[in-house]
Amino acid sequence: MAVLTVGLSTGGPATADPLVRDFAVCAGRFSALVEHQWLVDGPASEASARQRDSLVSLVEAAAGPEQASTVLAWRIDAKVSHKRLLERAWFADDPLARMRSAQLLQACADLTGQS
Repeated sequence: MAVLTVGLSTGGPATADPLVRDFAVCAGRFSALVEHQWLVDGPASEASARQRDSLVSLVEAAAGPEQASTVLAWRIDAKVSHKRLLERAWFADDPLARMRSAQLLQACADLTGQS
């Protein structure tokens, strides 16, 4: 019980601001998109990179240093998941995966006002 209490009182994942998590997840999604666009649409990657960088700035402004490893884990998990979704959308020509990717990315773009 003491370990749980310490984890909660030091701002662990259980007490993280949901907005910080949203920013981190979205930064991960846009990282996956940038890398995907390098393969299929190079020039579009520049705009996506700017959105990713905006989200990273929001994460850095909103998260404390004690959350750094948690935030990084959220970003990596989201990047890997979105990479798989993009691969399915483009290389397996799955219209549902393409639509879901677009929805997730639009929700993230709405967070930054860069739709």
